[in-house]
Amino acid sequence: MSTLDEITKEKERVSEALARVDAQREKLATQLAELEATERVLARYTKGAPARRTGSVRAATSKAAAPAQSRRRSRSTAAKPAGRGTTSPSLGDQILALANGKTQQEIAAACKGVRANHVGIGIARHKRAGGIEERDGKLYATQSTEQTQSAAV
Repeated sequence: MSTLDEITKEKERVSEALARVDAQREKLATQLAELEATERVLARYTKGAPARRTGSVRAATSKAAAPAQSRRRSRSTAAKPAGRGTTSPSLGDQILALANGKTQQEIAAACKGVRANHVGIGIARHKRAGGIEERDGKLYATQSTEQTQSAAV
């Protein structure tokens, strides 16, 4: 009987130690998730290159923070915009090209896929900068100083 009692006591001791280890692992996993969130926030607001992780840290992170990773959204290169290499003109250039005796509503309708308030903001900027003037409710692009200077030379 004493052997069975010893085995039972040893099983209880091991299960208690395992419970302590599990509790510690959960605590460390939450701390790791908080540190990763803090790291992401700091990366957004600091200048310079982000710190690189080593492979061993990544392996430990992936094992310890597997539940936390399922809540995060993944970033893919396909979701990123195409970049500035496209040939389509900017909204400001579109507005200047369309400002030849049209109303603001006509310009907004001509800019497909652009919200009307964004077109209005662009028109207001051009007005303040002197690139567009309004006469009788219609918008007209003024000649830029570069075109005037090149014509004079």
